[in-house]
Amino acid sequence: MKRWHLILLLLVLAAGLAIGAGVSILHNGLSARATPTALEAMLARNVRHLAIPAQARNERNPVTPSDQVVQEAMDHFADHCATCHGNDGSGVTLYGKGLYPKPPDLRLPETQKLSDGELYWIIENGVRFTGMPGFGGVHRLHDSWKLVLFIRHLPQLTADERVEMEHYNRKGPWKPKEGPEE
Repeated sequence: MKRWHLILLLLVLAAGLAIGAGVSILHNGLSARATPTALEAMLARNVRHLAIPAQARNERNPVTPSDQVVQEAMDHFADHCATCHGNDGSGVTLYGKGLYPKPPDLRLPETQKLSDGELYWIIENGVRFTGMPGFGGVHRLHDSWKLVLFIRHLPQLTADERVEMEHYNRKGPWKPKEGPEE
């Protein structure tokens, strides 16, 4: 195939993709309430994987699991993460429903199969073009590693633990937070 044929083919493909994207935007709009397509979800997962350095993916959690560590992480998650991710990790919350893309269900295999290093990196650095901020430098030493342990615990979260977490959920100005301030 001649070089100019290849260039022409690539230009036609690019124009076709641009027209398809334009039609989709005109038809569906840019609402944050929309559900990402399967193609968008697949691309996002692959880009996220590429964005996490290989060294970070291979990091091991230095925090030894214990009931006390999981309890501390559960309290921290309820206060800082449940606003978007929900106490159960489902992502079905007032804020979570309004984000695009939606927060992932942290209990599902797509999240649970990530390495500890990947989860830690996401908590510390966030995910661009999503609602997930980076918390690096904000948490105390090992808080993010403890959260990784709690994310691993989410599929086994009990109803009693969910109820207990409600006491630690961040409260709005209409409902003052109980207990001492941070």
